[in-house]
Amino acid sequence: MLSTIGGLGEFALITRVTSRFPTTDDVILGPGDDAAVVAAPDGRTVATTDLLVEGRHFKREWSSARDVGHRAVAQNYADVVAMGARPTGMLIGFAAPPELPVEWAEEFTAGVRDECELAGGAVVGGDMVASEVLTIAVTALGDLEGRAPVRRDGAGPGDVVAYTGHLGLSAAGLALLERGIDGPDACLREHRRPSPPYGAGPEAARLGATAMLDVSDGLLQDLGHIARGSGVGIDLDADALRPEASLLEAVGVLGVAVGKVEETALRSMLAGGEDHALAATFPAEVDLPEHWHRIGTVAEISGEGAAPTVTVDGAVVEGGGWDHFRQE
Repeated sequence: MLSTIGGLGEFALITRVTSRFPTTDDVILGPGDDAAVVAAPDGRTVATTDLLVEGRHFKREWSSARDVGHRAVAQNYADVVAMGARPTGMLIGFAAPPELPVEWAEEFTAGVRDECELAGGAVVGGDMVASEVLTIAVTALGDLEGRAPVRRDGAGPGDVVAYTGHLGLSAAGLALLERGIDGPDACLREHRRPSPPYGAGPEAARLGATAMLDVSDGLLQDLGHIARGSGVGIDLDADALRPEASLLEAVGVLGVAVGKVEETALRSMLAGGEDHALAATFPAEVDLPEHWHRIGTVAEISGEGAAPTVTVDGAVVEGGGWDHFRQE
């Protein structure tokens, strides 16, 4: 019976799990009391929350417990750094069936621990309950280090649009898993364990980014949030969106017709979800580091009835992104 979390019991599982999390200088009081205490040197705290539901966001037959742990941290701390903040603390709610193996919970913990070490934050508390559906709820915190938050509504005409991280690989990885195809590894890995460019968020803030977000629902859809929030138009240059070799390989492996590989890969970069890259707008005169790829421009909206839109080479691309409640 002790091989399952039901057999081990709630408090024994909490003790076993929390003892494995490292701490940081931001943690004044970690797990073990009624609540944690986390330093906020800036005087402001960036906060975000997200859910992972088995069958909706991950499948145990596709992803290991460590993969899910990495993903739980990555998709939340990506939102923190997208505000220009540095990750500090994280609270995790863990709802699971009593028959879940203790080993799964321990491996999940290891994935959380390892991703926190990459991001620079720490788990400071949470909750555990029994549930028919394995569900993980995460609240992540961050510190702005004295800078203004980089919001979605600050882009202005003349700004350039740039991104850093990987675009399209996660969507390709999902397609490979759905087809039972074992590779390319880079795409499978990016879907199972997203790799947000954690340091690039605060870097963009220091460089003077005017707007920024985490690309989680597709580049076109997410840039649409900036366009609408800022009241501007955004036009992307298709030639500047250069697919990675692994994405092109995945598209070929998936059986896309010869001559359509580049087009399909571009579509994955524009509309594929769960990338957790960062997209931002910057004043045109900013000298961007090489890992920030310039892909478009921001323009003033003009003309009667004109609305904030995102276009590619001047044309609107339909169906560009993920919506949890869209009826297929």
